[in-house]
Amino acid sequence: MKILKYIGIALLICGILFAAAYFIKTNNKSVIEYETQSTIVTSIERKTVVTGKVIPEDEVEIKPQIQGIIETLFVEEGDLVNTGDLLARIKVVPNEQNLNSAQGRLANSKIVLKNSKIDFDRSKDLFSKGIISKQEFENSELRYSQSKQDVSNATSDLQIIRSGSAGGAASANTNIRATVPGTILEIPVEEGFQVIASNSFNAGTTIATIADLNKMIFEGKVDEAEVGKLKVGMPLEVNLGAIEDQSLEAKLKFIAPKGNEEQGAVQFIIEADLFLNDSIFIRAGYSANASLVLQRKDSIMAIPESLLQFDRETEKPYVEVSVGEQKFERRDVEIGISDGVNVEILSGLTKEDLIKVSS
Repeated sequence: MKILKYIGIALLICGILFAAAYFIKTNNKSVIEYETQSTIVTSIERKTVVTGKVIPEDEVEIKPQIQGIIETLFVEEGDLVNTGDLLARIKVVPNEQNLNSAQGRLANSKIVLKNSKIDFDRSKDLFSKGIISKQEFENSELRYSQSKQDVSNATSDLQIIRSGSAGGAASANTNIRATVPGTILEIPVEEGFQVIASNSFNAGTTIATIADLNKMIFEGKVDEAEVGKLKVGMPLEVNLGAIEDQSLEAKLKFIAPKGNEEQGAVQFIIEADLFLNDSIFIRAGYSANASLVLQRKDSIMAIPESLLQFDRETEKPYVEVSVGEQKFERRDVEIGISDGVNVEILSGLTKEDLIKVSS
């Protein structure tokens, strides 16, 4: 019994000693000291970044006026051309049905011409003898002249179907020429390809695409939440993905009046004129990012955005302001624009206030 009593007393003493040691250890922890930071006077601008590409202001597609097969290509992609330069030549492959119809019209018009000539010669002889009136003779002469014109037209139609142009044409339709000066961007056909003529029922086959690479624009898409803040004439800074450490200035010239829904968000197309310089060669289709300044304020009172705290219930912003040695009180503030680093303070703080920096 005495042994158990001594063991109990020993355990009690050990417990008291352990509690005392724990109390001393916890009370010896150093007190946390919070740093403070004052407000600053700075300039803040709010930007948005638009993803897009650089394209020529105008692209012209060259299409044939007749159908056939590409016989020869005289240019390559990247070549500089002027208006009227020969791009390609087409070998005409006439449609059998159209060719047969044209041959039939020519043969028929020749028969009519032969009959009209006989009638004209007869009328001329009778008129010289005074047997028929002058009006009858003139009517016969008119029919003869019309028959000769019909033969001429039918001959020209047949020649166009066979060779692509009439004999008196200034420029054969088989010769495809540049309609504008610029750079050949694309030639989607090769020699031997069959092409279709451009008409009211068919857009036709594109033989080449020409554009002036000295007139480039930036084309991108802006979200509906920001398009209302844009105005024509705003400056942009365009960074090209293919050229590092280089940026180009641009000027906003177009904002689409209608948006398109893409992946649940409405996007509006914008276009901006690029100001090119001779040190950079811009190729059509370069991917690019454009920075637009939506709002800017100079010489305003601000604090780092990391100092802000938000009420869990009202979600209103506040900061903790020093009121003594390591003593702070809550101060509700009204904020303005932010660039993600600093935020404008509209009310709630003064220049002398020291704000708690949370660890």
